[in-house]
Amino acid sequence: MIDAATRLYCVFGNPVRHSKGPLIHNEAFKDKGINAVYLAFEVQDAAKAVQAVRTLDIQGASVTIPFKESIMAHIDWIDPLARAIGAVNTIVNEDGVLKGYNTDCLAAVVPLVPLGISGKTVCIVGAGGAARAVAHGIAAENGDIIITNRTEQKGQALAETVNARFIPANEVTKIQADVVINTTSIGMIPKADQISFPPDALTSDMVVMDVVYAPLRTRLLDAAQQKGCTTIDGLSMFIAQAAAQFELWTGITPDTDVMRGNILTTD
Repeated sequence: MIDAATRLYCVFGNPVRHSKGPLIHNEAFKDKGINAVYLAFEVQDAAKAVQAVRTLDIQGASVTIPFKESIMAHIDWIDPLARAIGAVNTIVNEDGVLKGYNTDCLAAVVPLVPLGISGKTVCIVGAGGAARAVAHGIAAENGDIIITNRTEQKGQALAETVNARFIPANEVTKIQADVVINTTSIGMIPKADQISFPPDALTSDMVVMDVVYAPLRTRLLDAAQQKGCTTIDGLSMFIAQAAAQFELWTGITPDTDVMRGNILTTD
């Protein structure tokens, strides 16, 4: 029941209409008996989005593409890890003070840890906010990182921050990696017909992970499966980062099985 006491949470980004955030967060609020609602807002301007958070007293917000980096200039306090990463994906409104966190970092390694990361060569496709979080997470697990990105300057800059190698996007067929992780929006609705890594560069002994979760089976994962690779879709990371957000907002640990189940049954 939504009433005058209902607390408002949201996700903003562009595009964001495909977001599964409302499915999992609203189900988690319901499961824990919290009078709150989570909505998706497709916005054009990070500063105006933050002003809306202040004006409407939104209690917490998820931040997605393309605002994870630019949002940092408009909030009041940034967690040291998020500052080191250079990206914020979570805003907590504490009595009018907007605090920024990054829950992508540890969430990125959750599905990979059982397979082993230390000493493995991990190719990260992209150099945006999600890539920065994933790179820091992999670095913390002692992975050997390669960054590839269409914009060389941005890719080089990220590589330097995590002591990684940079390879231009047009040279990825030369990469010999154990793990490939797509952190870009390529393959995500409305770019679901695109692929972020050339299929010819995939080999059967690779682990291929895509942070995209809408659709769950991207063209990259389909190509990897056809090559015999071990594949990891974006749902595990998405649930892990969302659960961490929920706990930051409410102080309550959500049931991740409830969150996951609502996505799977709704799809």
